[in-house]
Amino acid sequence: MAKELASLMKNELANVEASAILQFDKDISQIPGIVKLTLGEPDFNTPDHVKKAGEASIAADHSHYTQSPGLPALRQAIAAFLANKYRAHYDPETQIITTIGASGAIYASLTAILNPGDEVIVPIPTFPQYLPIIKLNGATPVYIDTSVDNFVLTPEKLAATLAAHRDKVKAIVLNYPTNPTGVTYRRAELEAFVAILRQYDIFVISDEIYSELTYGAPHVSLGELLPDQTLLINGVSKSHAMTGWRIGYVAGPAAVIAKVGLVHQLTATAAATMAQEAALEALQAGPDDGLKMQVEYQSRRDYLVQQLNELGFTTAKPAGAFYVFARIPERFGHDSLAFAYRLAKEAQVAVIPGSAFPAGEGYLRISYAASMTKLETACQRLAAFVAAN
Repeated sequence: MAKELASLMKNELANVEASAILQFDKDISQIPGIVKLTLGEPDFNTPDHVKKAGEASIAADHSHYTQSPGLPALRQAIAAFLANKYRAHYDPETQIITTIGASGAIYASLTAILNPGDEVIVPIPTFPQYLPIIKLNGATPVYIDTSVDNFVLTPEKLAATLAAHRDKVKAIVLNYPTNPTGVTYRRAELEAFVAILRQYDIFVISDEIYSELTYGAPHVSLGELLPDQTLLINGVSKSHAMTGWRIGYVAGPAAVIAKVGLVHQLTATAAATMAQEAALEALQAGPDDGLKMQVEYQSRRDYLVQQLNELGFTTAKPAGAFYVFARIPERFGHDSLAFAYRLAKEAQVAVIPGSAFPAGEGYLRISYAASMTKLETACQRLAAFVAAN
């Protein structure tokens, strides 16, 4: 009977696979003494003042439902954060929803806007979670391969893709700073995109979860440059080392946010109250907490890029987030999964194979959201592995 029922499930699930990132991390985690540079998990602890706010919420028995869009005070804090940091202005009452992490915002946003047969433009390589959600909603991803352009989306390719798919395209997903490459876009580049996007009645899903982790220039939000078409996604996971608290948010035009909020309500009801109150403290009392971490991340980035380049791994210096996307030296071939398994088993260093990302074969994603001590150990082991092979 179980086999018969399994054959009756949602058709779109046949085209969806579990996260290759999480699966690889699980597979190698039991190797004794392994140094893991796999997940986008900050090694910093949540700031003490934020933890105390969460503890105070629990102690005060704030264990009941909040409004589905989130605590009004938190939405006000989100609006102030976006306005002060990125000049993106939203009404906290009608244009912001608090979600279960940025992942919840991605799911609710894509599910609210997509119909079967729609197409969604996705520059690749990118964070792979967008793709199964697109497919589950009966839509089709349309890829723009940026690997031949140093992983940078060009206005020319954007314009050509939109023109070729104008009849079915519903949205474009932009993630910057980008996971896995660390590429980000400055104001002039974004303005060039906006000039093209304004010509089409499409949504822009702008995932800016790494906005506080940019190097060399401040982050510019599409929430400022293209508010009428943008669903801006962000959260406190990376900026405040709060991944486990699961607080994200989405902001956009009021009429659109109302529908996104309905999906959020039907799937999650509301985010946890004590986590929301911790996030409120983070944004109100510690809006620059992420900048303190950013300084350390930049030092780690510089060290890791230099070490990898000396060992023959080709890298572009990331301008944001906390990943290096490194090309495997030619003599090791292009099978990133096989190479990553070898590295884990023989050198006790764990990184994510590029094959976990569309257009990422032949590369490795290496997270420097780990201590400098771990990075130094990993690089020493990688050097020994390369020398021995």
